[in-house]
Amino acid sequence: MRAGLNPTRLRLPAPAPAPAPAPGDAAAPTVLDYLVTRFPDDETRLREKVAAREVLLDDGAPVDERTPYRAHDTVWLYRDPPPEPELPFRAEVLHRDENLLVVDKPHFVATLPRGAYVARSLLVQLRRELDLPELSPIHRLDRVTAGVVVFTVRREVRGAYQQLLDTRSLDKEYLAVAPVRADLELPVVVRSRIVKERGVLRASEVAGEPNAESRVSLVGSRPWPASVPRPPWAPPPAALGLYRLEPRTGRTHQLRLHLARLGVPILGDPFYPALHDVPEDDWSDPLQLLARSVAFTDPFTGERRRFASRRRLDAWPGTDGPEGTECEDGTP
Repeated sequence: MRAGLNPTRLRLPAPAPAPAPAPGDAAAPTVLDYLVTRFPDDETRLREKVAAREVLLDDGAPVDERTPYRAHDTVWLYRDPPPEPELPFRAEVLHRDENLLVVDKPHFVATLPRGAYVARSLLVQLRRELDLPELSPIHRLDRVTAGVVVFTVRREVRGAYQQLLDTRSLDKEYLAVAPVRADLELPVVVRSRIVKERGVLRASEVAGEPNAESRVSLVGSRPWPASVPRPPWAPPPAALGLYRLEPRTGRTHQLRLHLARLGVPILGDPFYPALHDVPEDDWSDPLQLLARSVAFTDPFTGERRRFASRRRLDAWPGTDGPEGTECEDGTP
């Protein structure tokens, strides 16, 4: 691992249909030929890395300029991440022990490296800054969602903790700020079938067997503050509500879709109910969704553990933090 990033693993595809020259022929395709063709913008650095013996085959042998191309071989290399400006947000460490690292993620920070967020993703930052090369998340949050994220520190314990998610033994609770509908009876359990297609920004609800379930409760309501912008879909004189969300499943954008379905979309959501473009460096209107807490029974000690966020949602001003809220039925 370098600077918090794992090497890239490439499986060489089958060659072109035209017959290739014999392996001893000088014109025979090489691994370097393939890499330069696949990553033309990185040609200079790729040649430097091959010369430095930093590109390896699956058996550990270094690739050189003459290494022949063989379909289905595996190649390992470190790709240079694109330049990324620093984000003006920092995650706070809530807990650390020999097995777990728990952090309070800010809005606008990606949990995992992807797309334009590689070096500045939460996972890569924490690996690099805390020198934890085997760090891995048990679950993840959307880039625009803030709150608690739990990581495993050691490879040996990763499977046992990730099993908590597979068996729905990871109890997650969220807070969200959204308009109040007087005709909406709460609490309510929302079930639907959610699909997310690769390359499509938004998820969608479709007909079929439900695969997503969320319990929605109203913590409290108040008049719409003048300091909170009113989106065009919120007719006056709507009040604002603080909602408690308890997802039973973890589908992409599940909570955002379920509140939009109830007619109370979360404030600051650029995807639901309507998609609108927000510049990447515009942090003025964060999604008002907070992963408030995560609780589970530790698979190694049998201890019941709960970790809570210390963050607040901007659209719900006041001195009371998330831990001081109660639902309308009086439950904490």
